[in-house]
Amino acid sequence: MTENSEKKFKEKYLAGEIEFEEIDDYSQEWGFSDNTETLREYLGLNVEEEDAWISIGDEKLKELLDKQR
Repeated sequence: MTENSEKKFKEKYLAGEIEFEEIDDYSQEWGFSDNTETLREYLGLNVEEEDAWISIGDEKLKELLDKQR
């Protein structure tokens, strides 16, 4: 089985497997990888979540994700 089936940040966070702060590690990993996905795709976020994260910040994204837990 390939690593492509690995869960995205959002999936792991919603499942309680990781802390929200790990989003920084995921973003950094993406930045150093040759992955062709956008950062949004890599993290598993939807457009609304990405927009909130960019325009408002981490706290707003965490709030949106926490509502889905």
